[in-house]
Amino acid sequence: MFRILFRWTWRLLLLALVVLTALQFWFLVHVWYWATHNPQMTAFMRYRLEIVREDNPAATLRHRWVPYNRISAHLKRATIAAEDGKFLTHRGFDWDGIRDAYKKNVREGEIVSGGSTITQQLAKNLFLSGERAWWRKLQEAAITVMIEMIMTKRRILEVYLNVVEWGDGVFGAEAAARYHFGVPASQLTAEQAARLAVMLPSPRKYGPGANTAYLQRRAGVIQARMSSAQLP
Repeated sequence: MFRILFRWTWRLLLLALVVLTALQFWFLVHVWYWATHNPQMTAFMRYRLEIVREDNPAATLRHRWVPYNRISAHLKRATIAAEDGKFLTHRGFDWDGIRDAYKKNVREGEIVSGGSTITQQLAKNLFLSGERAWWRKLQEAAITVMIEMIMTKRRILEVYLNVVEWGDGVFGAEAAARYHFGVPASQLTAEQAARLAVMLPSPRKYGPGANTAYLQRRAGVIQARMSSAQLP
């Protein structure tokens, strides 16, 4: 009986290893493909679309891909200044940022900061839904390594700015610029870009024309940092 149980345990472990390896290869192939091809839909976009269609079955997402050179340099600098100041120098993980976020969460007694880099956020947006699970962070880390190995920093930023959420059903810089300010992404001013960067952690809180006291104050801080943000 023990031998049979032992044999089946090893078979199940081997099967799990094969499935896990195949899954990682699937992720790797997609990262490689998206290094040169533009993703029109991500896992997180599909997840959000399912949610909005619960109330409105005919709902669609606002999204339009634009190339890197048609996104305002102000928005690129604002995003890096707000989300990942060490974007050009790290290899996917900002360990100082993770440590600082942990200390802040302990001090506050709840999760108020994640310390995720742009690459980590891109990994989550491309492949993972908004659900929380312990395995999800491990998978996000593995995909982050793949992205940093295969994509250039310029490509990472280009894809991120085209797929990140910037409002309820609003994805990407072009849709965000037109939704919030009525202009294309290429024409965003420094002030507008800073305000969009403030929205990133909680994009569905802000509708068109939103201009709260917090938004103004935080945008001012980001705008002051933008000149030192290096672009790929």
